[in-house]
Amino acid sequence: MSHHDTTDLSRLGCYILPGGVPDPRVGIDQAREAEAMGLGAVWIGERYDTKDLPSLAGAISQVTTRVRIGAAITHTGLRHPMVLASMGQTLQSLTNGRFQLGLGRSAEWRWRAYGVKSPTIASLCDSADILRRLWAGETVTYDGPAGTFPSLRLPQRPEVAPPPLLLAAVGPKTIAAAGRSFDGVILHPFLTPDAVRRSRQTLERAAEEAGRDPGALRCVATVAVAPDTTVEQAKLAIQSRAAGYLSVEGLGDAIVRANGWSEDDLVRYRSQKMLVDLNGLTADKHLTRSELIELCEGMPDDWIPSSSAAGDATFVAQRLREYLGAGADEILLHGTSGAGLAPLARVFGSSA
Repeated sequence: MSHHDTTDLSRLGCYILPGGVPDPRVGIDQAREAEAMGLGAVWIGERYDTKDLPSLAGAISQVTTRVRIGAAITHTGLRHPMVLASMGQTLQSLTNGRFQLGLGRSAEWRWRAYGVKSPTIASLCDSADILRRLWAGETVTYDGPAGTFPSLRLPQRPEVAPPPLLLAAVGPKTIAAAGRSFDGVILHPFLTPDAVRRSRQTLERAAEEAGRDPGALRCVATVAVAPDTTVEQAKLAIQSRAAGYLSVEGLGDAIVRANGWSEDDLVRYRSQKMLVDLNGLTADKHLTRSELIELCEGMPDDWIPSSSAAGDATFVAQRLREYLGAGADEILLHGTSGAGLAPLARVFGSSA
Protein backbone atom coordinates (compact mmCIF):
# COMPACT_ATOMS: atom_id res chain seq x y z
CA MET A 1 0.00 0.00 0.00
CA SER A 2 1.42 3.37 -1.01
CA HIS A 3 2.23 5.81 1.75
CA HIS A 4 1.56 8.64 -0.71
CA ASP A 5 -1.87 7.88 -2.20
CA THR A 6 -4.28 9.93 -0.12
CA THR A 7 -7.36 9.04 -2.20
CA ASP A 8 -7.19 5.26 -1.69
CA LEU A 9 -10.43 4.28 0.06
CA SER A 10 -8.85 1.04 1.30
CA ARG A 11 -6.74 3.18 3.66
CA LEU A 12 -9.89 3.92 5.69
CA GLY A 13 -11.29 1.51 8.26
CA CYS A 14 -14.15 1.75 10.73
CA TYR A 15 -15.36 0.28 13.97
CA ILE A 16 -18.21 -2.17 13.97
CA LEU A 17 -20.52 -2.15 17.00
CA PRO A 18 -19.17 1.08 18.50
CA GLY A 19 -19.93 1.58 22.19
CA GLY A 20 -22.06 -0.77 24.24
CA VAL A 21 -24.33 -3.13 22.28
CA PRO A 22 -27.14 -5.48 23.33
CA ASP A 23 -27.06 -7.49 20.06
CA PRO A 24 -23.68 -8.35 18.54
CA ARG A 25 -25.29 -9.81 15.39
CA VAL A 26 -25.69 -6.26 14.05
CA GLY A 27 -21.92 -6.14 13.62
CA ILE A 28 -22.02 -8.82 10.91
CA ASP A 29 -24.17 -6.62 8.66
CA GLN A 30 -22.04 -3.58 9.50
CA ALA A 31 -18.92 -5.44 8.35
CA ARG A 32 -20.62 -6.42 5.09
CA GLU A 33 -21.65 -2.76 4.57
CA ALA A 34 -18.10 -1.52 5.19
CA GLU A 35 -16.70 -3.97 2.63
CA ALA A 36 -19.36 -3.02 0.08
CA MET A 37 -18.47 0.68 0.57
CA GLY A 38 -14.87 -0.08 -0.35
CA LEU A 39 -13.35 0.49 3.11
CA GLY A 40 -10.15 -1.42 3.77
CA ALA A 41 -10.70 -2.60 7.33
CA VAL A 42 -13.20 -3.20 10.09
CA TRP A 43 -12.11 -2.98 13.70
CA ILE A 44 -13.52 -4.48 16.89
CA GLY A 45 -13.19 -2.55 20.14
CA GLU A 46 -13.55 -5.48 22.53
CA ARG A 47 -15.80 -5.19 25.57
CA TYR A 48 -16.21 -7.95 28.10
CA ASP A 49 -19.93 -8.47 27.69
CA THR A 50 -21.40 -8.84 24.19
CA LYS A 51 -18.30 -7.87 22.19
CA ASP A 52 -16.05 -10.91 22.49
CA LEU A 53 -13.24 -10.39 20.00
CA PRO A 54 -12.64 -13.93 18.63
CA SER A 55 -16.36 -14.69 18.33
CA LEU A 56 -17.02 -11.51 16.35
CA ALA A 57 -13.89 -11.71 14.22
CA GLY A 58 -14.59 -15.36 13.40
CA ALA A 59 -18.15 -14.58 12.34
CA ILE A 60 -17.10 -11.60 10.23
CA SER A 61 -14.36 -13.64 8.59
CA GLN A 62 -17.00 -15.87 7.02
CA VAL A 63 -19.21 -13.12 5.55
CA THR A 64 -16.44 -10.94 4.08
CA THR A 65 -13.67 -11.68 1.61
CA ARG A 66 -11.51 -8.56 1.35
CA VAL A 67 -11.56 -6.26 4.40
CA ARG A 68 -8.88 -6.59 7.04
CA ILE A 69 -10.33 -7.49 10.44
CA GLY A 70 -8.61 -5.85 13.38
CA ALA A 71 -8.67 -5.88 17.15
CA ALA A 72 -8.62 -2.30 18.39
CA ILE A 73 -8.01 -3.35 21.00
CA THR A 74 -7.73 -6.34 23.30
CA HIS A 75 -5.53 -7.04 26.31
CA THR A 76 -3.04 -9.53 27.63
CA GLY A 77 -4.34 -9.54 31.21
CA LEU A 78 -7.34 -11.83 30.72
CA ARG A 79 -5.85 -14.16 28.09
CA HIS A 80 -2.89 -16.44 28.75
CA PRO A 81 -0.22 -16.22 25.97
CA MET A 82 -1.24 -19.67 24.73
CA VAL A 83 -4.85 -18.50 24.36
CA LEU A 84 -3.80 -15.27 22.59
CA ALA A 85 -1.44 -17.18 20.31
CA SER A 86 -4.07 -19.76 19.43
CA MET A 87 -6.69 -17.07 18.85
CA GLY A 88 -4.36 -15.02 16.64
CA GLN A 89 -3.26 -17.82 14.35
CA THR A 90 -6.74 -19.37 14.14
CA LEU A 91 -8.26 -16.03 13.11
CA GLN A 92 -5.43 -15.43 10.67
CA SER A 93 -6.20 -18.77 9.06
CA LEU A 94 -9.98 -18.22 9.04
CA THR A 95 -9.52 -14.79 7.40
CA ASN A 96 -6.89 -16.04 4.93
CA GLY A 97 -4.37 -13.54 6.28
CA ARG A 98 -6.68 -10.57 6.97
CA PHE A 99 -6.49 -10.43 10.77
CA GLN A 100 -4.47 -7.88 12.77
CA LEU A 101 -4.09 -8.01 16.54
CA GLY A 102 -3.99 -4.76 18.48
CA LEU A 103 -2.97 -4.82 22.14
CA GLY A 104 -3.16 -2.05 24.72
CA ARG A 105 -2.96 -1.14 28.38
CA SER A 106 -6.49 0.12 29.15
CA ALA A 107 -7.04 1.74 32.55
CA GLU A 108 -5.57 0.89 35.93
CA TRP A 109 -8.99 0.78 37.63
CA ARG A 110 -10.15 -2.02 35.32
CA TRP A 111 -7.34 -4.39 36.27
CA ARG A 112 -7.71 -3.58 39.98
CA ALA A 113 -11.41 -4.42 39.73
CA TYR A 114 -10.71 -7.64 37.80
CA GLY A 115 -7.98 -8.75 40.19
CA VAL A 116 -5.23 -9.06 37.57
CA LYS A 117 -1.89 -7.32 37.21
CA SER A 118 -1.83 -4.09 35.25
CA PRO A 119 0.07 -4.45 31.96
CA THR A 120 3.22 -2.39 31.56
CA ILE A 121 5.18 -1.40 28.47
CA ALA A 122 7.73 -4.09 29.38
CA SER A 123 5.09 -6.81 29.79
CA LEU A 124 3.38 -5.88 26.51
CA CYS A 125 6.67 -5.93 24.59
CA ASP A 126 7.57 -9.29 26.11
CA SER A 127 4.10 -10.62 25.27
CA ALA A 128 4.64 -9.62 21.64
CA ASP A 129 7.95 -11.48 21.64
CA ILE A 130 6.37 -14.59 23.20
CA LEU A 131 3.60 -14.60 20.57
CA ARG A 132 6.06 -14.24 17.70
CA ARG A 133 8.22 -17.08 19.02
CA LEU A 134 5.20 -19.35 19.44
CA TRP A 135 4.02 -18.56 15.91
CA ALA A 136 7.54 -19.37 14.67
CA GLY A 137 7.26 -22.87 16.14
CA GLU A 138 9.54 -22.35 19.16
CA THR A 139 9.09 -23.79 22.62
CA VAL A 140 9.07 -20.77 24.93
CA THR A 141 10.34 -20.73 28.50
CA TYR A 142 9.84 -17.33 30.11
CA ASP A 143 9.98 -15.65 33.52
CA GLY A 144 9.59 -11.88 33.54
CA PRO A 145 7.16 -8.93 33.49
CA ALA A 146 4.58 -10.83 31.40
CA GLY A 147 4.41 -13.76 33.85
CA THR A 148 6.06 -17.14 34.43
CA PHE A 149 5.65 -19.76 31.73
CA PRO A 150 7.75 -22.94 32.08
CA SER A 151 7.07 -24.40 28.63
CA LEU A 152 4.80 -23.03 25.91
CA ARG A 153 4.41 -24.52 22.42
CA LEU A 154 1.82 -24.57 19.64
CA PRO A 155 1.67 -28.16 18.33
CA GLN A 156 -0.12 -27.12 15.11
CA ARG A 157 0.50 -24.02 13.04
CA PRO A 158 -1.48 -23.02 9.93
CA GLU A 159 0.22 -22.32 6.62
CA VAL A 160 -0.36 -18.59 6.83
CA ALA A 161 1.84 -15.74 8.07
CA PRO A 162 1.22 -14.71 11.70
CA PRO A 163 -1.04 -11.68 12.21
CA PRO A 164 0.56 -8.24 12.51
CA LEU A 165 0.87 -7.06 16.13
CA LEU A 166 -0.07 -3.44 16.79
CA LEU A 167 0.20 -1.46 20.02
CA ALA A 168 -2.32 1.19 21.06
CA ALA A 169 -0.52 4.34 22.13
CA VAL A 170 -0.70 8.07 22.68
CA GLY A 171 2.53 9.05 24.47
CA PRO A 172 6.08 8.87 23.05
CA LYS A 173 7.28 6.07 25.37
CA THR A 174 4.55 3.69 24.24
CA ILE A 175 4.93 4.71 20.59
CA ALA A 176 8.68 4.02 20.86
CA ALA A 177 7.90 0.59 22.35
CA ALA A 178 5.75 -0.12 19.30
CA GLY A 179 8.69 0.83 17.10
CA ARG A 180 10.97 -1.59 18.94
CA SER A 181 8.69 -4.57 19.46
CA PHE A 182 5.49 -4.39 17.39
CA ASP A 183 4.51 -4.18 13.72
CA GLY A 184 2.95 -0.78 14.17
CA VAL A 185 0.90 1.54 16.32
CA ILE A 186 -2.78 2.44 16.76
CA LEU A 187 -2.87 6.10 17.82
CA HIS A 188 -5.49 7.42 20.21
CA PRO A 189 -8.35 9.63 18.97
CA PHE A 190 -8.08 13.42 19.17
CA LEU A 191 -4.51 13.82 17.99
CA THR A 192 -3.94 16.59 15.46
CA PRO A 193 -2.24 15.86 12.11
CA ASP A 194 0.94 17.47 13.50
CA ALA A 195 0.81 15.11 16.50
CA VAL A 196 0.42 12.18 14.10
CA ARG A 197 3.48 13.40 12.18
CA ARG A 198 5.52 13.55 15.39
CA SER A 199 4.22 10.13 16.43
CA ARG A 200 5.29 8.64 13.11
CA GLN A 201 8.76 10.12 13.56
CA THR A 202 8.99 8.65 17.08
CA LEU A 203 7.87 5.24 15.76
CA GLU A 204 10.44 5.22 12.95
CA ARG A 205 13.29 6.53 15.11
CA ALA A 206 12.72 3.77 17.69
CA ALA A 207 12.60 1.14 14.95
CA GLU A 208 15.88 2.36 13.47
CA GLU A 209 17.57 2.34 16.87
CA ALA A 210 16.38 -1.26 17.35
CA GLY A 211 17.81 -2.27 13.98
CA ARG A 212 14.39 -2.73 12.38
CA ASP A 213 13.05 -1.46 9.05
CA PRO A 214 11.02 1.68 9.91
CA GLY A 215 9.24 1.61 6.56
CA ALA A 216 7.73 -1.79 7.37
CA LEU A 217 5.80 -0.48 10.40
CA ARG A 218 2.17 0.65 10.17
CA CYS A 219 0.78 3.80 11.73
CA VAL A 220 -2.99 3.74 12.22
CA ALA A 221 -4.46 7.13 13.16
CA THR A 222 -7.84 7.05 14.91
CA VAL A 223 -9.92 10.08 13.86
CA ALA A 224 -13.37 11.01 15.17
CA VAL A 225 -15.53 11.97 12.20
CA ALA A 226 -19.03 13.33 11.58
CA PRO A 227 -19.59 13.65 7.82
CA ASP A 228 -22.83 15.20 6.51
CA THR A 229 -24.54 15.18 9.89
CA THR A 230 -26.54 17.71 11.87
CA VAL A 231 -24.71 19.83 14.43
CA GLU A 232 -26.33 17.82 17.23
CA GLN A 233 -25.28 14.49 15.70
CA ALA A 234 -21.73 15.81 15.31
CA LYS A 235 -21.65 16.80 18.97
CA LEU A 236 -22.78 13.31 20.00
CA ALA A 237 -20.17 11.70 17.75
CA ILE A 238 -17.24 13.95 18.61
CA GLN A 239 -17.68 16.36 21.53
CA SER A 240 -19.11 13.79 23.94
CA ARG A 241 -16.14 11.49 23.30
CA ALA A 242 -13.54 14.25 23.56
CA ALA A 243 -14.98 15.37 26.88
CA GLY A 244 -14.70 11.87 28.30
CA TYR A 245 -11.14 11.21 27.14
CA LEU A 246 -9.77 14.57 28.26
CA SER A 247 -11.27 14.23 31.73
CA VAL A 248 -9.31 11.03 32.43
CA GLU A 249 -6.17 11.56 34.50
CA GLY A 250 -3.13 10.44 32.57
CA LEU A 251 -4.91 9.90 29.25
CA GLY A 252 -6.14 13.47 28.86
CA ASP A 253 -2.73 14.77 29.90
CA ALA A 254 -1.03 12.59 27.28
CA ILE A 255 -3.37 13.84 24.53
CA VAL A 256 -2.71 17.46 25.49
CA ARG A 257 1.06 16.94 25.54
CA ALA A 258 1.03 15.09 22.22
CA ASN A 259 -0.83 17.98 20.59
CA GLY A 260 1.30 20.67 22.19
CA TRP A 261 -1.75 22.19 23.85
CA SER A 262 -1.63 24.18 27.08
CA GLU A 263 -1.70 22.08 30.24
CA ASP A 264 -3.13 25.12 32.06
CA ASP A 265 -6.12 24.93 29.71
CA LEU A 266 -6.56 21.27 30.69
CA VAL A 267 -6.51 22.20 34.38
CA ARG A 268 -9.20 24.82 33.68
CA TYR A 269 -11.28 22.29 31.76
CA ARG A 270 -11.11 19.80 34.63
CA SER A 271 -11.97 22.45 37.21
CA GLN A 272 -15.55 22.62 35.93
CA LYS A 273 -18.01 21.83 38.73
CA MET A 274 -19.56 18.89 36.88
CA LEU A 275 -16.20 17.10 36.75
CA VAL A 276 -15.07 18.09 40.25
CA ASP A 277 -18.34 16.74 41.68
CA LEU A 278 -17.59 13.30 40.20
CA ASN A 279 -14.79 13.00 42.77
CA GLY A 280 -12.65 10.76 40.60
CA LEU A 281 -15.41 8.77 38.89
CA THR A 282 -15.08 8.46 35.11
CA ALA A 283 -17.06 11.11 33.24
CA ASP A 284 -18.09 8.97 30.28
CA LYS A 285 -19.61 6.36 32.62
CA HIS A 286 -21.37 8.75 35.03
CA LEU A 287 -22.46 11.75 32.96
CA THR A 288 -25.08 11.91 30.22
CA ARG A 289 -24.12 12.63 26.62
CA SER A 290 -25.67 16.09 26.99
CA GLU A 291 -23.58 16.80 30.09
CA LEU A 292 -20.41 15.65 28.32
CA ILE A 293 -21.18 17.95 25.38
CA GLU A 294 -21.77 20.83 27.81
CA LEU A 295 -18.32 20.24 29.32
CA CYS A 296 -16.71 21.03 25.95
CA GLU A 297 -17.67 24.68 26.42
CA GLY A 298 -14.84 24.76 28.97
CA MET A 299 -12.21 23.85 26.33
CA PRO A 300 -10.31 26.22 24.04
CA ASP A 301 -12.27 26.71 20.81
CA ASP A 302 -9.59 25.15 18.60
CA TRP A 303 -9.06 21.86 20.44
CA ILE A 304 -11.83 19.75 18.91
CA PRO A 305 -11.79 21.19 15.35
CA SER A 306 -8.02 20.70 15.12
CA SER A 307 -8.14 17.05 16.26
CA SER A 308 -11.25 15.65 14.54
CA ALA A 309 -13.20 16.00 11.29
CA ALA A 310 -16.78 17.27 11.11
CA GLY A 311 -18.70 18.97 8.31
CA ASP A 312 -19.76 18.10 4.78
CA ALA A 313 -18.27 14.89 3.41
CA THR A 314 -15.89 16.71 1.06
CA PHE A 315 -14.40 18.70 3.95
CA VAL A 316 -14.08 15.58 6.13
CA ALA A 317 -12.36 13.73 3.26
CA GLN A 318 -9.86 16.57 2.91
CA ARG A 319 -9.15 16.50 6.65
CA LEU A 320 -8.51 12.77 6.48
CA ARG A 321 -6.06 13.33 3.63
CA GLU A 322 -4.18 15.68 5.97
CA TYR A 323 -3.79 12.81 8.43
CA LEU A 324 -2.58 10.48 5.69
CA GLY A 325 -0.18 13.14 4.47
CA ALA A 326 1.15 13.49 8.02
CA GLY A 327 2.30 9.87 8.06
CA ALA A 328 -0.71 7.69 8.84
CA ASP A 329 -0.83 4.52 6.72
CA GLU A 330 -4.45 3.96 7.63
CA ILE A 331 -7.23 5.84 9.39
CA LEU A 332 -9.60 4.20 11.85
CA LEU A 333 -12.82 6.20 11.63
CA HIS A 334 -14.36 6.79 15.04
CA GLY A 335 -17.66 8.27 16.21
CA THR A 336 -19.64 7.41 13.07
CA SER A 337 -20.22 3.94 11.63
CA GLY A 338 -22.31 1.96 9.16
CA ALA A 339 -24.50 3.87 6.74
CA GLY A 340 -23.36 7.16 8.29
CA LEU A 341 -20.02 6.72 6.51
CA ALA A 342 -21.52 6.23 3.03
CA PRO A 343 -21.31 9.94 1.99
CA LEU A 344 -17.66 10.07 3.04
CA ALA A 345 -16.84 6.83 1.21
CA ARG A 346 -18.41 8.21 -1.98
CA VAL A 347 -16.34 11.37 -2.06
CA PHE A 348 -13.06 10.18 -0.52
CA GLY A 349 -11.77 8.35 -3.57
CA SER A 350 -12.30 11.33 -5.87
CA SER A 351 -9.32 13.51 -6.74
CA ALA A 352 -8.15 15.79 -3.94
